[in-house]
Amino acid sequence: MAKVLITGGAGFIGSNLTMRLLSEGNEVTVVDDLSMGLQDNLPQQPNLTFIQQSITNSEFMSELLIDQNFDFIYLLAAVASVADSVERPIETHEINQEANLRIFETIRKHHLHPKRVIFSSSAAVYGDEPSLPKTEGSPIAPLTPYAIDKFATERFLMAYANLYQINASAVRFFNVFGPHQNPQSPYSGVLSILTQTFKTEGSFCVFGDGQQSRDFIYITDVLDALQLLAKNDLAKGQVFNVATGQTTTLLDVIKDYEEITNKRITVTYANMRQGDIRHSWANIDKLSTLGFEPHINVYEGLRRYWQYINR
Repeated sequence: MAKVLITGGAGFIGSNLTMRLLSEGNEVTVVDDLSMGLQDNLPQQPNLTFIQQSITNSEFMSELLIDQNFDFIYLLAAVASVADSVERPIETHEINQEANLRIFETIRKHHLHPKRVIFSSSAAVYGDEPSLPKTEGSPIAPLTPYAIDKFATERFLMAYANLYQINASAVRFFNVFGPHQNPQSPYSGVLSILTQTFKTEGSFCVFGDGQQSRDFIYITDVLDALQLLAKNDLAKGQVFNVATGQTTTLLDVIKDYEEITNKRITVTYANMRQGDIRHSWANIDKLSTLGFEPHINVYEGLRRYWQYINR
């Protein structure tokens, strides 16, 4: 049994990871301030410790890390909204970068030796630089405070890995979807909001012409990638794209969902939002060399998500 810390563990990816790790017999501590996550996402289990706290409370985080000496640390806590970072750059910076840097520093200063620290970065770091698909060596052109903080934090972590021999990896998530996304949030993933629209047979606003494309990856494939990277020594000190290597337009997703649900929705159009990127998909060769293979395509992922929503 491993001792695991997940920051942001009541959120979408974090809660799914928590359940996966608990099902494998691990002891999991979740730290989440519930600003975006939901405690209802988490099961009631004796091996789960939930602490409602912000990772910006550096004294608390330092004491927790030293006291528990975790085997694995997954850093998922973030203000996950690009739009929010544009509105509140300083506040989001303190959560998305400063708080994580203090965690790295606690590990360094107190000579903690977790088997792996994994930081969740984002495909947003690539910005709208036009070369596609994105490799880990593609030019970085972050357009927003969110993307800047994600890139800076992953670089800090790689520096700590190399300078202080901390076993760390970073992952650049592309467009993850699945159970526990919060459709009530205006900044939720587009597929979460779209799913809720089909459930209510309401109206869905497309920002732009709907031809923008994304590399959508289902949550179970993301969990497989995270566990692979946590256990493979070749992942140390490295950054990985976590995606499928396939691209789908938003209008194609709507069409797929109409077929899956046998429903129609009203689609309206508005101007693209500031900071939005038109096309994004990944080259996943680096992750694939470690044995990663995505198993769920967009259509199957949407089918499973719809089944979950209507369970």
